[in-house]
Amino acid sequence: MTFLKFSVSAVALCAMAGVAEARDNLQIAGSSTVLPYATIVAEAFGENTDFATPVVEGGGSGAGRKKLCEGVGENTIDIANSSSRIKQSDIDECKTNGVTDIMEVRIGYDGIVFATAASGPAFALTPTDVFLAIGAKVAKDGALVDNTAKQWAEVNAALPAQDILAFIPGTKHGTREVFDTKVLLEGCKATGAYDLHLAASTGADDDAKKKEAETACFETRTDGASVDIDGDYTETLARMDANPTAMGVFGLSFYENNTAKLQVATMSGVTPSVETIASGEYPVSRPLYMYVKKQHIGVIPGLKEYVQFFVSDDMVGPEGELTQYGLVPDPELAATQAAVEAETVMGPLE
Repeated sequence: MTFLKFSVSAVALCAMAGVAEARDNLQIAGSSTVLPYATIVAEAFGENTDFATPVVEGGGSGAGRKKLCEGVGENTIDIANSSSRIKQSDIDECKTNGVTDIMEVRIGYDGIVFATAASGPAFALTPTDVFLAIGAKVAKDGALVDNTAKQWAEVNAALPAQDILAFIPGTKHGTREVFDTKVLLEGCKATGAYDLHLAASTGADDDAKKKEAETACFETRTDGASVDIDGDYTETLARMDANPTAMGVFGLSFYENNTAKLQVATMSGVTPSVETIASGEYPVSRPLYMYVKKQHIGVIPGLKEYVQFFVSDDMVGPEGELTQYGLVPDPELAATQAAVEAETVMGPLE
């Protein structure tokens, strides 16, 4: 594979001249899903350019964005990796702390998969099944009641007669957002629970009522059937090792690296794969992002060059290095590359 060779530009050196003891390596934090991809790119960047190898840490999407927004300067990070889109509250905090220019860089896509022990029965799920298994309140005889289902077969007779125990991403994970909106909310609506929550809402207007109903749909059981995992996917896998009949929620790439231990469930009849996610056929997928502090370009050596290297065809294109590890290429990659070259900052959230 051919990598582009970058060196410190004259412009960057001039910009650095007035900065005492500037960092010589990039500081990156955020999503546990993006972490393995970013680690691979960082190592390749250090090996194939004249720049130092970036320091990449996890911590979760929300935590990474929070660090990005702490301010501008050598003691703050340069990039936040994120498996969910930045929120307006993040942008507001950034502005308060002087981080006014943020580049939103989409690096590709990932799928959210539901996996069980490889030695156990297979699962064919729908969002309705998942919601009826772990949603806090479900619709019964026209009313909302506490969810007391014990086995998967109780929510769908076609599923195994296996006790419900799901290890799901905690609220700090970018994974949780797509899990909430594309699984729990869809199941909540399909079963009529959303309409009941909407009718019971005390919101001041229609938008407030809808938001309240959606938030209620995102609530999960607290009786032990649903367990939030605040760590990374390795923690989820460890919990499943200790509970062989449990189900876990993972990113596609993590599952594909652990197929000896795990089998994946279909969702709405579709098996998750790079192909079904790229085509849009698999219903539970999400874009992955880097949020770049543009104010550090020309100050911290190699920042722009690293981002260019990351979104190069060699790394994230259809035949790129990261596709071997489960990243789904972005069909609009050329537009992303052009935006990075132009150092385009993100506009208002849609």
